[in-house]
Amino acid sequence: MKKMCFFAAALLAVAAIANANDWPTFRGPNRNGICAETGLLKEWPQNGPPKAWTVKNLGLGFGTPTVADGKIFGMGTRNGKDGVWALKEADGSEIWFTPFDEPRKTNQNNGPSGSPTYSDGKVCAVGSNGKLVCLDATDGKKAWGIDYVADYGAKVPQWGFTDSPLIDGDKMIFVPATAKAAIAAADKKTGKLIWKTEVSGGVGGGAGYSSPIKATIAGTAQYVVLLGDKTGVAGFNAEDGKLLWNYADKPAAGGVAQIPIPIIYNDSVWVSCSYGGGAALLNITSEGGKFSVKPVKTYKKPELNNHHGGMVQVGDYAYFGHNQNDGQPVCVDLKTGDIKWGPEKDAAGGSGSAAVLFADGRLYFRYQNGVLVLIDPSPKELKVVSSFKLPEPSGKEHWAHPVIANGKLYIRDQDKLHCFDVKAK
Repeated sequence: MKKMCFFAAALLAVAAIANANDWPTFRGPNRNGICAETGLLKEWPQNGPPKAWTVKNLGLGFGTPTVADGKIFGMGTRNGKDGVWALKEADGSEIWFTPFDEPRKTNQNNGPSGSPTYSDGKVCAVGSNGKLVCLDATDGKKAWGIDYVADYGAKVPQWGFTDSPLIDGDKMIFVPATAKAAIAAADKKTGKLIWKTEVSGGVGGGAGYSSPIKATIAGTAQYVVLLGDKTGVAGFNAEDGKLLWNYADKPAAGGVAQIPIPIIYNDSVWVSCSYGGGAALLNITSEGGKFSVKPVKTYKKPELNNHHGGMVQVGDYAYFGHNQNDGQPVCVDLKTGDIKWGPEKDAAGGSGSAAVLFADGRLYFRYQNGVLVLIDPSPKELKVVSSFKLPEPSGKEHWAHPVIANGKLYIRDQDKLHCFDVKAK
């Protein structure tokens, strides 16, 4: 637990949060899928926690919502345009919708899949075609924009860009994932470029699906991001963007798509990816300013891999759903990389990919078929506590991660957003 507290403290500058229990960016304030709220339900009624409201017609999209400053932000495709929407946190009523790009011209278009990032009254979001836009959170008016394709020579990935910008103090960190700019930093107020990092040999196919996270490893503050299969997972100096280290062997470089944000555990990185990848525990060291990467434990697919539901650290262990298009619960020891238990069969009738969240002593597994499962994390065995199925299921693929903010659980299903009250009475 001390390790978790230290990691959270190191990331306090990631985003300016209007409320301590807000969820201002993808996977929460520290981008680790951990909610710090307490006083939440330890188990659910048979039909699930009470539903506060449901809103519809948000637009086609897989993106996970974010919550800050009394508003809920997300992205969707409406009337032939990709845009950002803002809702009132109190009741889900819409405040504004700002279209900013054309949808991808492909039969695999699932709408924009990234999450908006809130900071100091502004909202930054990346569309499927690589248009990054900064909007005023109050009225949705555009402040400035960046184009991954026009500005940095990016090629739109097969399923579009899905990264979510990272706010670190006055900087916004974004990931064009090109040879010209594998990762870059801009002034969050103006969008003016501060630095960009060229990567020798370029970046492989599938770049752009993961998002950066900030951590201190081997005494150096850095941004860690899972890039394409020619670069794999890499660490970049937080001051100037210099590439410090990277690991591109197969377990950490999964071919067509690299998706989950890595877990940082002391001076180690736990990384996993699907599509021909696997999983790896990497120990990062530095001597005389030169960084080295040593694989501690590696797994090839299908031994162990996470698709796109993310992974969470609870104590010394990582919990996530194993396998591509699946969410078989598994527990991994982050000290050794060994599997403690699992992968188990999909829990409580859940099937398809599982997106994972941790809050107040419980794991939340949100399955692709609409089943939500509450799990008591234990390194000894899988302990299912409760489960329920989402109302009014769309019947379509829906992969947005669960979000908890200010006592409410938010689950997006395509163009609908459900809000449940998970605060214990």
